[in-house]
Amino acid sequence: MRFLHTADWHLGRKLFGYDLLAEQQASFAQVVKIAQAEQVDAVVIAGDLYDRQNPSEEAVRLLNQMISDLNLTLKQPLLVINGNHDSAVRLGVGSQWFEQTGYYLRTTLNSVDHPIVIGDSQFFLLPYFELYQARQFFDDETIHTLAQAMTALVARMMAQFDASKKHILVAHFFAAGSTHSDSETSINVGGLDAVPLNLLTDFDYVALGHIHNKDALHEPRVRYSGSLNKFSLSEVNQTKGVLIVDTEPEIKVRFRPITPLHEVQQLTGAFADLSDANYLQKHGIDQAAYTGIVLTDTNVISNASNRLKQQFPRFLTMSRANGVQFSQQRTLATTKQQTPQDLLADFYQTVTGQPLTDQQVAWAAKALKETEQ
Repeated sequence: MRFLHTADWHLGRKLFGYDLLAEQQASFAQVVKIAQAEQVDAVVIAGDLYDRQNPSEEAVRLLNQMISDLNLTLKQPLLVINGNHDSAVRLGVGSQWFEQTGYYLRTTLNSVDHPIVIGDSQFFLLPYFELYQARQFFDDETIHTLAQAMTALVARMMAQFDASKKHILVAHFFAAGSTHSDSETSINVGGLDAVPLNLLTDFDYVALGHIHNKDALHEPRVRYSGSLNKFSLSEVNQTKGVLIVDTEPEIKVRFRPITPLHEVQQLTGAFADLSDANYLQKHGIDQAAYTGIVLTDTNVISNASNRLKQQFPRFLTMSRANGVQFSQQRTLATTKQQTPQDLLADFYQTVTGQPLTDQQVAWAAKALKETEQ
């Protein structure tokens, strides 16, 4: 069979306050086209459909539409689990009758006892869980680590292996050896947050969610699909998309990229250049992208962020590559008495390296006059 592996939709997520629902909807539209073009037999969603356990009404409506498009319109079987960002209870409402349309949503640990068979494969759906849930499920108070819980769960799944089928695990956790990015919430269970890879060797393929970078783990049969969208500046250089998995004659995985509605970029340069529309156009810089800026200037720049927002409507944040350098030159005090305005002009020149403008001189004169009165 052939299935599409995706995860970490995080519907309702914001990027520095910007609503990403339109971006997420545009990415999903491409997922639908890929599923149709590849003629997949099923779609796997490995957790974190929502960004919050109490999602907004807009995020709920969007997920409802997405699931409807895939499952009811395209007649795609769906294999779905909750992630650590999802509320298992809220997400799982209605799951008992979803199976009538081939929508297999699993949010409790007893799902490991009921593998789903599609084509030549057994799918074992393991939703995100806390350690106390594993102790309750096994009625075993000696389970204190994630490794202990996973050892027991894997043994339970292996006892149901059909030797004539491929065995696919769908799960949401941090696999040992994976790398994080800034947009992920760490999963910490019992003080440990990584599942040892040696516990997963009996599965033909492990479809994981939680890490947003598809290249976070270099294992041919244990893969993260990554998120569909970029959720932080640390993901600027990542390519987003989905994985296409073929099971015959052996497991083969291909990556299909998607194009974002608006890119996320980080620019480094001088303020004079990055605030100049002609410079940006000449160098082919995408002004419509979600943009973080690192300034190489060391002098104080008045109202820099607001001035940059005029060039980048999706401006995210500004930082300095080298900090702001203040003059450390010491000068001897002179006996010449200076007016308050002269003192102000000298101080401003020393701190910023720039003279007062005519407008600033006028403001200062007016303020001094009011103070004297």
